[in-house]
Parts: sequence; structure tokens; C-alpha cells
Amino acid sequence: MESTEKNQYNVGKYRTPDGAPADIVIFTITRKEKQTAKKSLPYRDLMVLLIRRKRWPFAGSWALPGGFGRESEALYDTARRELMEETGVADVHLDYLNVYSRPGRDPRGWMISHAFYALVNEKWLEKRKAADAAEDVKLFTVEEALNKLELAFDHHEIITDAYQKIQQEMLVTTIAKEFLPEVFTLSELYQVIQTVVPDFKETNFIRKITSTQSRRGIIQVACDEHGEKLYSNQYSQRPAQLYRFTDYVPTVSIYT
Repeated sequence: MESTEKNQYNVGKYRTPDGAPADIVIFTITRKEKQTAKKSLPYRDLMVLLIRRKRWPFAGSWALPGGFGRESEALYDTARRELMEETGVADVHLDYLNVYSRPGRDPRGWMISHAFYALVNEKWLEKRKAADAAEDVKLFTVEEALNKLELAFDHHEIITDAYQKIQQEMLVTTIAKEFLPEVFTLSELYQVIQTVVPDFKETNFIRKITSTQSRRGIIQVACDEHGEKLYSNQYSQRPAQLYRFTDYVPTVSIYT
């Protein structure tokens, strides 16, 4: 029966997309020391990686890195390959974001794009360089990318969705550890969270993260080899307690 149905199947009855591209949203947090007499935390900015397209359509416009999938590869592999070919960035863990299929999203035809995203340490982007279909590759603040640039295709929508996704992850996972040294102050941790989630305001942040049952175990007091607590006055006038993340992965629930 199955063999008969296979022989009767006519692939020509179905219209297939003109292409299956992958688009990649890469976010990072940049860090720059303040040149001031008074000690203070460095500047931190949430940035997104964009390329300037060199070919039609949208030649000269800024866009997400990406490109067409091949029959011989999975779309995850397409995303990794295109990221490397267009920006020189490799070895970045990508997560799936969403599929984008609004009619007319691409003037070349019926293009159904699968988007991937990542929030990575800036060190993974140090070797970025424009290549293949890109004439330039650059980091922009998310605010600039979404409010000041004329982005190609529907990349404004994709970046907006990805931004909301990493904001959620920043609040329910320990991804902040990727942007901090091994030992850090709670003020540094708070700043990293606010860099991604500007609306995050917690006046009792230090008390809650060190004493609330549902947060307990995520971080621990940093001590030296003799068990003495470690302090730093790098960003404050008085020594501040240092902490480090543990390997504990919290279980997130709306009911706790």
C-alpha cells in the first residue's frame, strides 16, 4: 500500500518556496571603563551584530547575517555556515527563535526564513570581518538598530522578537555569568541584568538574591584558599563583597 502511494505521489502538485534562508541575531554586551576620578562601574551596552548588504535586494542597507540553506544541510548548519561566511564569527551556540513567512517579506519571491539567536560574550566577536555578501559588519546598540536604521527585509521584527527573548532569558536563567569575571560584586551583576532589561528595577536586589529561598544556591560568597572572604574596591570607594556563580541551575516556576 505504501509503495503504491509513493508511486502515485506527484511533487509537482505542490508549490515549494523559492528559498529557505536562515537569519541570525547575535547580541553581545560591550564594556568600557569610565575615565573619571571617582570610582564607578564601567559603561555597558547591549549590541546587535549587523552586516551591510552589497547586493540586491536592499544593497547598502543594514541587515542580519544570513543566507540560503542547501539541500544537503540542516538549517542550524546553514545558520552557522552563513554566520561564518558573512562575518567571520564561528563557534557560537545558536538557539532557534521563530519562522518568518509573511507574504512579500522578500522581493525575490516566496522566502520562508528561520531565525536563530544568541547572546554571547564579546570575545567571540573579536575576529568579525565582512565577507561574502557583506561589505561591512558592525555592532550597533539595540536602540540604534531598532529606531535609527532602515533595516532590510523584516529584520526589524526579527530583532524585536529576539530582544524580547533574551530579556526573558536574562531574568530566568544565569546567562549573566557570561558577561562577568569569575568573581564579581552584586552591583556588577545588577548592571549586567539592567543592560539587557532596562526596566528591571529591584530596590532590594542584594537582600533578595542572597536570602530569598528560590534564589539561594545560584551564587555564593567568594573566598580565598584559606576560607577568607574576598572583597574589591575597584568600582566603589569602600570594599564590596565578591561573589561567584555556582553550577546550580534553578527550576523556574510561576508558582514559587
